Amino acid sequence: MRILGIDPGLRRTGFGVIDATAGRLAYVSSGTIVVPADRPLADRLKIILDNIREIVASTQPDVSALEKVFLNTNPASTLLLGQARGAALCALADSMLSVHEYTALQIKKSVVGNGHAAKEQVQKMVQYLLSLNGLPAADSADALACAICHAHFSPIASRLQGAGQLGSAAGRRIRGGRILG
Repeated sequence: MRILGIDPGLRRTGFGVIDATAGRLAYVSSGTIVVPADRPLADRLKIILDNIREIVASTQPDVSALEKVFLNTNPASTLLLGQARGAALCALADSMLSVHEYTALQIKKSVVGNGHAAKEQVQKMVQYLLSLNGLPAADSADALACAICHAHFSPIASRLQGAGQLGSAAGRRIRGGRILG
């Protein structure tokens, strides 16, 4: 399964593509979409949309994973981040990819083992898990970590769905492979 991970941002949107086959992870590509801050908001969102469409066309992922927006103390920043995330969601939906969403806590816990890990820890674990020669840039590492998180969660969700348990777990969360009430 080829997974496209996206770490949305209005100034910098990270992307990372991995292949997950039989429990093995392989790096495909990654990078950062850098959006000029001096452009009008609509133009900035279109840059994100167009670039993600292009990445999907060139890498041909099977699924996508996107980091969920967190609520921070600055409502204006949260709103702008939400708009960038919306542009990414539209590009993924337009490309007919299923989108799986994970919180930063889920991603860090899945990759590092600690939901409150520092960015540097995430970068080093991504480098280790994907056998990269160098440390990936922060935005790329976050996007690759999002893809790795989906690679870890996907088999659990598939097994639960196959067992008919996911339907009865509507509105519940999965933690550590267990359905929480």
